[in-house]
Amino acid sequence: MSTPASPVLELRIAVTTRDYERLVKFYCDGLGIEPAQVWDNGQGRALMLDLNHAALEIFDETQAQTIDQMEAGQRVSGPIRFALQVPDLQAAMERLLTHGAKLVHEPVLTPWGDYNVRMEDPDGMQITLFQSSEKGT
Repeated sequence: MSTPASPVLELRIAVTTRDYERLVKFYCDGLGIEPAQVWDNGQGRALMLDLNHAALEIFDETQAQTIDQMEAGQRVSGPIRFALQVPDLQAAMERLLTHGAKLVHEPVLTPWGDYNVRMEDPDGMQITLFQSSEKGT
């Protein structure tokens, strides 16, 4: 039995910044990702990073409070927070700190067994890095 195709084929999040070079360096160098596409047509600059898989999580305020409390000790994130799964949490955290991240809270072990760390990018976007406890993910 085949599974029907999803009505949404890809999730893209567009981030606008006043300091393009700083944020490009932060995400490209900090995460070790090469741009998948670059646009510079004289009307502005942009690039796209291929982050492999994407999911949209929608939280109510209570769940956002629960996650913020677990990862940061208090309610700190705004209406949008990135959560990026990485293969090596410590290495990713150190690279991002080197490229201007702010550590919001030290890594924690979640009740479901993942290791999460809360950080903030140079523009103030809340980021959760997480390393899955499952083998091969």
